Amino acid sequence: MADISENMFDSLLRQVQEYSPALESVEVGYVDEIGDGIARVTGLQNVRFSELVRFGNGSAGIAFNLEADNVGIIILGEYDDINEGDEVRPLGRIASVPVGMGMVGRVINALGDPIDGRGPIASDEYYNIERIAPGVMERSNVSRPVQTGIVAIDAMIPIGRGQRELIIGDRQTGKTAIALDTIINQKGKDLNCIYVAIGKRRGEVARIVALLEEQGAMDYTTVVVASASEPAAMQYISPYSGCAIGEWFMENGKDALVIYDDLSKHAWAYRQVSLLLRRPPGREAYPGDVFYLHSRLLERAAQLSEARGGGSLTALPIIETLLGDISAFVPTNVISITDGQLFLEADLFNSGQRPAINVGVSVSRVGGDAQTKAIKKVAGGLRLDLAQFRSLAAFAQFGSDLDKSTQRQLDRGMRLTELLKQSQYQPVDLADQVMVLFAGTRGYLDNIPVERMAAWQDGFIRFYRGQYPEIAEEIENSKRFEDELQAKARQAVEEFNADFS
Repeated sequence: MADISENMFDSLLRQVQEYSPALESVEVGYVDEIGDGIARVTGLQNVRFSELVRFGNGSAGIAFNLEADNVGIIILGEYDDINEGDEVRPLGRIASVPVGMGMVGRVINALGDPIDGRGPIASDEYYNIERIAPGVMERSNVSRPVQTGIVAIDAMIPIGRGQRELIIGDRQTGKTAIALDTIINQKGKDLNCIYVAIGKRRGEVARIVALLEEQGAMDYTTVVVASASEPAAMQYISPYSGCAIGEWFMENGKDALVIYDDLSKHAWAYRQVSLLLRRPPGREAYPGDVFYLHSRLLERAAQLSEARGGGSLTALPIIETLLGDISAFVPTNVISITDGQLFLEADLFNSGQRPAINVGVSVSRVGGDAQTKAIKKVAGGLRLDLAQFRSLAAFAQFGSDLDKSTQRQLDRGMRLTELLKQSQYQPVDLADQVMVLFAGTRGYLDNIPVERMAAWQDGFIRFYRGQYPEIAEEIENSKRFEDELQAKARQAVEEFNADFS
């Protein structure tokens, strides 16, 4: 026993002799005012904009307003048990999220914490949620397509990798369905997807995640959730978090697609936070920098130059309009920032034209450069044909006698319109799009009854893939549709039409 006591004494003596006192300076603030998810804190003299802070109850916050005598902080968690006088400590880092391949297949909140019950995320790298967009000289032209699998989009309003294409329309017109179809169609196409759900009901988000899992799309998708029940602060930062996750892929030479569903609710959340912090309101009570809110987000989408690795980040923001009014404040802002828009019309949707894309108002400002040569060859005159059909259809309603050429245009327009109808969550392969559009635009369907178009399309795709598999293989590999291949396609269509009844 004496030996043990002596050893313990020697050990303690050695620790005391080796101890050297160290001072650590920690800045601590105190809650001066609290309410509605906003805290005003005094004492944080050196806190930075967007720096994370921790309250006494464990909730995080972001320094949002840096004023002369206090700091306005938006709280990212529960605030019911935060009281005046509670301690607030800065965490020493700007708001950031984990990035990397460990994020693929996960469902996370706006702070990057997993909410899918599958344990912690395997990631050692963090990106700030607010980052500077790539400069002009770091970018290159958009030259590669994002195949959405939706015939109307790929043929007439194509989207390129690195583009920002707005999806806009009233509620319940199929905006989210187009975004999900695009994600589902990326299977095997080496494009990582990030879906940001802003202000949606949790049940709706659960259905979306279940659909993506069922289609096998969660293997290359990350879902960022800031649901309607979460604080406005979480809805405000969620698209920036999703963008940062996508930027990791872009900056590592990969391609990524990020969908913001939707930025209308994002603007509402920002307005709520700003008004609570007493920032001066402007038009429709939005703060004066609401344009900058979305421009600094969407400008981060880019096609990087070869010197920067050649990666890309494509953005598909979604905006909800009220009664088709695209001239409202937030819609016009986002239209002016993006490289085109897909306008979905409620009247078209209700009449059975789905996806309900208004081809006259929709436009892609850069996607044509990225469109595959095969699609460009067969769909070159499609937009003009449909535009003429719509104007003629308006006159034909008056019941006047029509000459043969006008009647022929109307008949073809009706069949082309039927070709563009598509079931939800059933994207169409590139080769199938080319073959069907070839038959439609070259007049091979003029004698097929309009009500039989869907049956013809299904039967023809099965027929040519079984009898002429080399056509599909050539189109998928070369992305071209040269004369020799067109001759084979013509033979396939004529052979199928001869037996179709």
